[in-house]
Amino acid sequence: MNIKQLSVFLENKSGRLNEILDILGKAEIRIIAATVADTSEYGILRLITSNTQAAYTLLKENHVSANLSDVIAVSCDSLAGTFAEQLKCFSQENISIEYMYCFSVKDRAFLILRTNNNEKACEIAEKYKLHSVSEEELIQL
Repeated sequence: MNIKQLSVFLENKSGRLNEILDILGKAEIRIIAATVADTSEYGILRLITSNTQAAYTLLKENHVSANLSDVIAVSCDSLAGTFAEQLKCFSQENISIEYMYCFSVKDRAFLILRTNNNEKACEIAEKYKLHSVSEEELIQL
């Protein structure tokens, strides 16, 4: 099952991340998961939020470069070996993981995955009985 992820393009300048978080904070949008990737010219803030569509609209209204994309989420225990076991099925089925980020709540890890084919990745998760996590489940954490 697909989850909406917000990607925000950040200029590499002091305070820009804080500006984005302040915009979302004033709207009482809760961040469920986040990661920042950077290059020499810009960064990409990827977010799963309590209301990703509202966050996207709000950022656009504030002239922030952002887009929405689909990702999937799976849950497992937080041992590195379990991560490897969970992800192995994707490579066995020729699905590339473009990027991943995760967070843990106690002993449960939640892996957010962007693949080269999210629809097939969802089918594979079901086939291998991975614990897929819905957007609603993430928001309830």
